[in-house]
Amino acid sequence: MRLATPALAIYLMASDDLPDQAAAAVDAGATAIEVGIPFSDPLADGPTIQRAGYAALQAGMTPRRCLDVLRETRERLGPDLPLVLMTYAAIVERYGVERFCSDSGAAGATGLIVSDVPPEEATELEAAARANGIDVVHLVSLTSRDDRIGRACAASRGFVYVVSAIGTTGARDALDSERLAGLLGRVRARAGELPLLCGFGVSRPEQVRALRDAGADGVIVGSAAIDALERGGSAELGRFVAGLAAAL
Repeated sequence: MRLATPALAIYLMASDDLPDQAAAAVDAGATAIEVGIPFSDPLADGPTIQRAGYAALQAGMTPRRCLDVLRETRERLGPDLPLVLMTYAAIVERYGVERFCSDSGAAGATGLIVSDVPPEEATELEAAARANGIDVVHLVSLTSRDDRIGRACAASRGFVYVVSAIGTTGARDALDSERLAGLLGRVRARAGELPLLCGFGVSRPEQVRALRDAGADGVIVGSAAIDALERGGSAELGRFVAGLAAAL
């Protein structure tokens, strides 16, 4: 996965409207799209993404259908845009690890985040993903010890996901830039040339600028992007993404 930096990754819940929504985000300046597969017990997600996931499930969105709309999005946006799936272990295991990675690669995924699979338990997942041209991305957080950061960086491909707020996903009015700068320094010392992208809580242009100043190579924005969609569809999403892109 070739991730242009500074990177602006926009998280969207898989839906029949994903190709149009992703195109609006990319046209406005997004450099990568992260696609959520809806799950009935999303422990890492706050109310906004939970709500979007519930709506997707109610609309009949299954993992197989998610890969169908991912393929449609890849066809719409071309071969080079990073498309990163984000999901939970239960979905991958129920689908079958090797089959999930094979089908995901065939649908156009270039990255995969399974938020509840730590590096020490990811050997099978990483091997299956690698065989299908998919980079597995691991997460580190403000509470991660240096040894855990080292394992996550060594196992990650594509980029390292730096969780920028304690708790679940969701737009935050403020981020702890000082603590995040310290975390980014610790991660950078172990990540080498891998890009560091901050997600969880990022919702405003001033936060994007602060994270860039603190050493991040980009940001991932989810809940605030879904909020924009709920306010005004793809047009509002485009306006929101353009403001973030300008801050990069």
